Amino acid sequence: MPSAFQFQCHLVLIFLAASKGETRYLEVRDAGEDDPFLLLSEDLKRELSAGQIYRRSLRCIDMLSIEGQFTFTADQPQLHCATFFIGEPEELITIHYDFVNIDCQGGDFLKVFDGWILKGEKFPSSLDHPLTTSQRYADFCESGNIQRSIRSSQNVAMIFFRIQQPGNGFTVTVKKSSNLFPCNVISQTPSGRFTMVIPHQHRNCSFSIIYPVVIKISDLILGHLNGLFLKKPSAGCAGVGDFVELLGGAGLDPSKMFPLADLCHSFHGSAQMKIGCDNTVLRMVSSGKHINRVTFEYHQLDLQETETRKENSIEEFCFPSI
Repeated sequence: MPSAFQFQCHLVLIFLAASKGETRYLEVRDAGEDDPFLLLSEDLKRELSAGQIYRRSLRCIDMLSIEGQFTFTADQPQLHCATFFIGEPEELITIHYDFVNIDCQGGDFLKVFDGWILKGEKFPSSLDHPLTTSQRYADFCESGNIQRSIRSSQNVAMIFFRIQQPGNGFTVTVKKSSNLFPCNVISQTPSGRFTMVIPHQHRNCSFSIIYPVVIKISDLILGHLNGLFLKKPSAGCAGVGDFVELLGGAGLDPSKMFPLADLCHSFHGSAQMKIGCDNTVLRMVSSGKHINRVTFEYHQLDLQETETRKENSIEEFCFPSI
């Protein structure tokens, strides 16, 4: 099985399929031996002293997990470029334009997307985001100096751009701020522990883990009834306004993934599932009538665990893909 980081690199090695600056989606390319991709670097984070501003140039295809000032300068026509930003689960990302020199009239563009979009699939999905798809785009060529700072609604955001004239480019500053009630999250790591809280809000929240994992739910409070009620996907939690569902699939958009299990009632204990899909999502649906909370932990699934069943494990899924 390829490493989780290899898979994540391949997932975000993309090109922008653009035509006349109007394209609204990204396609995935096959990843080669030398991916033009900056891995999330914990060593780099440790090396930066307090108060020091990190600066570097952007690649055409890039990914960043730290604050700093980043500059892209075209050395040749660059038609299909994108940078993905990711923070910790409880962080929001602000992207500020410091300097922009592109030819909007000549077909260049520079756009921020609130979330990630890959091969036409969005995270968060349209069902889980407070804004419409069109509102999630901030186009510099349309807004100019009117909107120089854009803040994400979750811990991921991205920019994608086309710059045709060598020497042209832009500089952005990326900062992070706290999010008291994280809703939609993409995990940076293949293991962790997280508590999702939705306080009397009518919204849906997804936690996405782009790895095959073992996920264990240790506490679920839905504000109604007690006890664990786990059903097959065919039965689901029909008629229940507040519930948690586990999803699995090969894409990014939770609304296009396969439902694996529903948890319809509060419980304290342990419910574990092995999910061998490329992407695992825990999604909470909230009616707004209650304070809903779920605590779970997860770690990357290895081949040995696919052969070992535990008594408290639910049926395993997606194993042919790993």
